[in-house]
Amino acid sequence: MKRKSVLLLAILFPVQIIAIRFLSGYSGFVEEYYSHGLYPVISKVMRYSLGIVPFSLGDFLYAILILLAISWLVRRISQRFKNPKIWIPDTLATLSVIYFCFHLFWGFNYYRLPLHKSLEIESDYTTEKLISLTETLIDKSNELHSELVQNDSIKVEYDFTKEELFDITLQGYDHIQKDFPELAYNGEALKRSIYSLPLTYMGFNGYLNPLTNEAQVNTMILPYKIPTTASHEVGHQLGFAKENEANFIACLVTMNHPNEYFRYSGYTFALSYCLSELYRRDRTKAEELICEINPGIIKNYREVDEFWLKHQNPFEPIFKATYNRYLIVNNQSDGMKSYSYVVALLVNYFDDTRNAL
Repeated sequence: MKRKSVLLLAILFPVQIIAIRFLSGYSGFVEEYYSHGLYPVISKVMRYSLGIVPFSLGDFLYAILILLAISWLVRRISQRFKNPKIWIPDTLATLSVIYFCFHLFWGFNYYRLPLHKSLEIESDYTTEKLISLTETLIDKSNELHSELVQNDSIKVEYDFTKEELFDITLQGYDHIQKDFPELAYNGEALKRSIYSLPLTYMGFNGYLNPLTNEAQVNTMILPYKIPTTASHEVGHQLGFAKENEANFIACLVTMNHPNEYFRYSGYTFALSYCLSELYRRDRTKAEELICEINPGIIKNYREVDEFWLKHQNPFEPIFKATYNRYLIVNNQSDGMKSYSYVVALLVNYFDDTRNAL
């Protein structure tokens, strides 16, 4: 009976892959019945049940899975991969269960409607509109910077504990849900990652564990980056699986945050995206606008760059390439380049007179 169950699960693995391919073409169906139907229930149950645990169970789950994978490989090598009729179905059955849980618990969100369709905005924009938004973001960022420091040459320091930054992050979601009920966040499961050190050397700010629905933040990163990083990971928890869309949600939440330090992080985060895209389109204009930014803001940007340069290592490109492949497999055809889509969302969202800055 046990072997029959194993064989059935093994057979279901390729069946699931085909089914996912089929469903990926019906984003409206996924949006209505999963992202707005089943997923919110699953997510709340997991967050309420695991959120009370003070540490990340998902991190421990990953450790167990890695140890089991190493043990499996050692065993196969020691046995010279004998009895393939046993270990191949066992392996496929295990992958089948993980693949099913990944999609049921969170992964189907990769196939929901693109966010610009949900927001009823365009997905393309002109350089003129990009310049206009960039100029507005510079004015807002300079204004916030001047409120937080004594002169325009000083970088903004974040005198908060990591716990305080997490708590204030959630206040931002409480604040914005009045205008965006779909961003209501109930059941807190925002946690420090116990893998913050390796995450830093891998080049990542944080991640969502899709099997436990816990949002993990790399707390070794600069406090200045935690507001947008934590807001990004909570955005993932709420079902915005794509990186670019979670970045836009992070901008939206922090830019509308009641705390001025979080607004500063949000506006300068959005500004960095717009400047990067403008630099690609019109280098001369981008350099002209950069000269209008307070020197203290540039120091905050430089501080982030120096942090990541300090932790660069020969293996980081491998981790980034692996993650890039993961994005491509999960309905983000441009991989990490798809992050630029956040600029399209920002430009077209704030171009609407209802949302004008």
